[in-house]
Amino acid sequence: MLTQNIPLETFKPDLRSASGTTIQKGLFIRAMRVVILILLDALSVSLSWSLALSYGNQLQFPWAENLSLLLLSLCVQVCIMMISGLYQAGQNRRNYPDIIKAVSLSAVLLPFIAFLNQTSEYISRPSFLIYWFLSVVFICTSRFIFDFATKFVRKKGAIRHSIFVITDTDEKEYHINLLEQDHCYNIQGVAQSSCLDLANRKATFEYLQKQGVVEAFVSWSSIRNRLYICWHFYTAGITLRILPTVDDFRHPKSIPSMVGAAPCPIIPAPIIIGGDFWVKRFLDTVASIILILLFSPLYFLIGLVIKLDSPGPVFFKQKRVGLHGNEFYIWKFRTMVVNAEILQASLESQNKIKDGVLFKLENDPRITRVGKFLRRYSLDELPQLFNVVLGEMSLVGPRPLPLRDVEKFQKSHFIRQEVLPGITGLWQVSGRSNIENFEDAVKLDVDYIQHWSIWMDFKILLKTFNVVLQKTGAY
Repeated sequence: MLTQNIPLETFKPDLRSASGTTIQKGLFIRAMRVVILILLDALSVSLSWSLALSYGNQLQFPWAENLSLLLLSLCVQVCIMMISGLYQAGQNRRNYPDIIKAVSLSAVLLPFIAFLNQTSEYISRPSFLIYWFLSVVFICTSRFIFDFATKFVRKKGAIRHSIFVITDTDEKEYHINLLEQDHCYNIQGVAQSSCLDLANRKATFEYLQKQGVVEAFVSWSSIRNRLYICWHFYTAGITLRILPTVDDFRHPKSIPSMVGAAPCPIIPAPIIIGGDFWVKRFLDTVASIILILLFSPLYFLIGLVIKLDSPGPVFFKQKRVGLHGNEFYIWKFRTMVVNAEILQASLESQNKIKDGVLFKLENDPRITRVGKFLRRYSLDELPQLFNVVLGEMSLVGPRPLPLRDVEKFQKSHFIRQEVLPGITGLWQVSGRSNIENFEDAVKLDVDYIQHWSIWMDFKILLKTFNVVLQKTGAY
């Protein structure tokens, strides 16, 4: 059943938005770990450098006392290790084979750096080998000591992550035993999957926020509506960890991770909670205002041609279903005869969409001569920029559908109503009117919601221009 006339004070935000803009939970501790590892690496490299000077052939190593070269070499070392993921948590910082590879690569670059700095000098082989060998030994040793000290302190109950576990009764004991093996976590509480049901969800996340929970471990097999749940944790700034299960589900934003010997994929929270969505809204609003100003002469010209072509208004407005089932009027340039919606009933039997949810008709007799041209190049959609400015739509998102279509929705289809509808979307750049089954369109909408990022919106906009120019699937 559709929601109508939702009061402003009860209007819920987009699924991807956060209640406020905050910093990712646990970020300070993670940042401190990275800083300590970088300082240990810097100390190891500096010590290796000094010993190479002392015990190498210094007469053939005159540029080695150049402090700027030491700093440059250190920066190269840190960058290579950072790119290799050797400052990440868990097994990554203990990956000694990759550490040796990264140190060796930076050492190999050292003579090249020296050559660029002073082409008349060179590094002696003894000094180079001593520097490389000691760098490997000192960095691996410092990592081992850091890891040993961290484990020792955690076994004493300190510097552990505050976590919350959501699992059903039959898996509870197994999952708790698994998490206790690493001595990394303080379990703040355990709850069944029902705590994430719609009726309990708000209270659950308020509790997690109050307790300062950094990560939540969730048994995937016990959770329904996974797409909703992932976004709720994401916008709450809580890192989501997926507990081992017989279900082979993998979320597109998940990163492989281990707890003990068991795989526990991780869906990290963003650094700045809510920032990416509000950047999207800011870009939507600014871009729409600019485009309206640029296209204002075109608006006037299109309106004039429509009036000359056929009787009726310049604009066509239709009630559509938007965010959370809220109804709003979408604006388009009129491309059909004035009684088009009345005539649609007599044309239902010719509907191209097999399941009947959408209404698509090739060579629709209701379309005017000017309307065919406007639709071919999607010029009829330009007035929807005003819908974007009003916050009813976005430049990119699932297409808002008429009441006639939404009334035929199945329960699984309503996920697309949890984000702002868009002028264009993944559906439009993947075939436009060529899609013959609404389920295919919903899969594209869900894929967009799962993978959404500002960069993805930008790519869809670029593809939209290409699709419009090629008139792909337009009629």
